[in-house]
Amino acid sequence: MRQRVLLLVVALGLGLAAPAALPAADDFALLDEVYQLILNYYFRAAEVETEDLVRGALRGMIEALDDPYSEFMTPEEYEQFESALRGEFSGVGMEIGIRDGKVLVISPLPDTPAERAGVRPGDRILKVDGESIDGWRLDQVSSAIRGEEGTEVTLTLERDHGEREDVIIERAIIRLEPVRSTILEQAPVAHVRVLRMDERTAQELGNALFSLPLDELDGIVLDLRRNPGGYLRAAVEAAGYFLDRGETVLTTVGPAYGERRYWSRGGNIPDIPLVVLVDEGTASAAEILAGALQDHGAAVLIGRPTFGKGIIQELVTQLPDGSVIKLTTQQYFTPDGHPVHDVGLTPDIVVEWDPEDEEDPDLEAALEWIRERVPSPVGAP
Repeated sequence: MRQRVLLLVVALGLGLAAPAALPAADDFALLDEVYQLILNYYFRAAEVETEDLVRGALRGMIEALDDPYSEFMTPEEYEQFESALRGEFSGVGMEIGIRDGKVLVISPLPDTPAERAGVRPGDRILKVDGESIDGWRLDQVSSAIRGEEGTEVTLTLERDHGEREDVIIERAIIRLEPVRSTILEQAPVAHVRVLRMDERTAQELGNALFSLPLDELDGIVLDLRRNPGGYLRAAVEAAGYFLDRGETVLTTVGPAYGERRYWSRGGNIPDIPLVVLVDEGTASAAEILAGALQDHGAAVLIGRPTFGKGIIQELVTQLPDGSVIKLTTQQYFTPDGHPVHDVGLTPDIVVEWDPEDEEDPDLEAALEWIRERVPSPVGAP
């Protein structure tokens, strides 16, 4: 299996370094001893499938890392994972993560059942269908929320100020286009919304940008709000449209690869005012893109502090039975060396936002910032 570095994923084709220290033979002998005890003494030993025991041991080993983003996946779980990365799956349409041991909504995706039901970034999930999720792995929570199209799931959410609410959501087939663009009516400004960082994002972002009348625009608003991330490579390629060739996009550090630096290939977007909108739902690969543009002065960030997922996962191996191990292998830093994990990015201009407000103060602040940088016509007051 090709190795793929993930924020979730990007193909690298690299091998892993040898472990720093090999375990003693006695350590693995313990596993065999427990296996023999089960076969000889367990009262339902005849019903035990060796494959289930092996998978259970592998899952337990990964869980012992106490890292919510590392996981062992059966072939069935891996297929669900791949479907979500492709942008088509049956569920409610939201990305979740863990912070301080709590399962939080990173972002409800636009035009999905979760968003229409009023799920918000930062909501803490307490129960799924009335069952407490205390002690559950992240993949267990995700699996419980997903389900067949047309069925319902009830989420018990804890919101600001400790308010709790049961939200009933009808599952649907989620199909996500990664990029949407339009020219705003109130100004010659392009609003380009990037919803996720998947395999198509970089190309579709380029198509959107170069289909715009760039020479006629006063500015571009690149909207990364509620973008939960995705492929590292997509973020690097997207940054390349706005950065000069050879400028650093991010640096990663990990035991297998040491320090790695990713550079922009350089793009052809004219030098016009660029605003990046971010919020608490901007995470992972979306933070890579926003952080690179901020550090290089290519854009101003407007909105609220981002989620803060600054670690990289990699599908390090596919086992003979089709199961997969996903590990957190690296941490990443912005071009200026700032860590992102559990910290996030701080916008240059912070905007207060009320979820009940029908207006968009982030967009209004972006337009105001762009207007201030557009030269007034000759003779204008």
